[in-house]
Amino acid sequence: MVSAAFAARPQKKLVLFDVDNTLTLARQSVTTEMMDLLRALRSKMVVGVVGGSDFAKVSGQLSLPRAKAIDEFDYVFGENGLTAYKLGQELPTESFIKYIGEERYKVLANFILHYIADIDIPIKRGTFIEFRNGMINVSPIGRNATIQERLDFQEYDRQHGIRAAFVKVLQEKFSDYGLTFSVGGQISFDVFPHGWDKTFCLKHVADEQFEEIFFFGDNTHKGGNDHEIYEDPRTIGHTVQNPAHTAKLLKEMFDL
Repeated sequence: MVSAAFAARPQKKLVLFDVDNTLTLARQSVTTEMMDLLRALRSKMVVGVVGGSDFAKVSGQLSLPRAKAIDEFDYVFGENGLTAYKLGQELPTESFIKYIGEERYKVLANFILHYIADIDIPIKRGTFIEFRNGMINVSPIGRNATIQERLDFQEYDRQHGIRAAFVKVLQEKFSDYGLTFSVGGQISFDVFPHGWDKTFCLKHVADEQFEEIFFFGDNTHKGGNDHEIYEDPRTIGHTVQNPAHTAKLLKEMFDL
């Protein structure tokens, strides 16, 4: 039985969404049309979002003028749920640096930067390691790349397997660190402790005992950052190609 907070929803179910290429185009803002659809869904059941990026980025992409993400969603999870909000209230968090320790992190960061320095790819920009509360995000091209540069690198990476090769080296070199290396988005991969993938957010919703939990994401393949939560027995996973595909599925599945 769900708590009083959600008792008025006609269906005691939760729908969770990835962000990039699920609710929005990569790194872009949600459209008014998508938000209207999500509001209609929220009138029927509980709605949440779980992104790999930090809370500021997740919130920024899913906010419209005079409509903040924490007010539009029942749950907002940044960094796979390491930063979490329920009905606008922040929940307890975890810390990547406390888990790994400064000395071990320095060894990891130095190795990553040396490896990136030796990769021969068409262009490099900046912010190759983005340090977050619950993880680090590693980008061979750099997170300062433009949207077009991101698209170009994504295609280059498809042909040459830059990120996959990078991850394989890190898995072998740091096998004793207890870390997961998860490819997601267009230009990067996440590094976090085992179990701190997107299934981490499910611990924040367990007390509600939802009848069903649906998840929609685009990187559901093995090695993708949606794979673990997509495959988890607690969820009903759906793979989407882009926001238009997400909208189509929502209308068909939930009669919106």
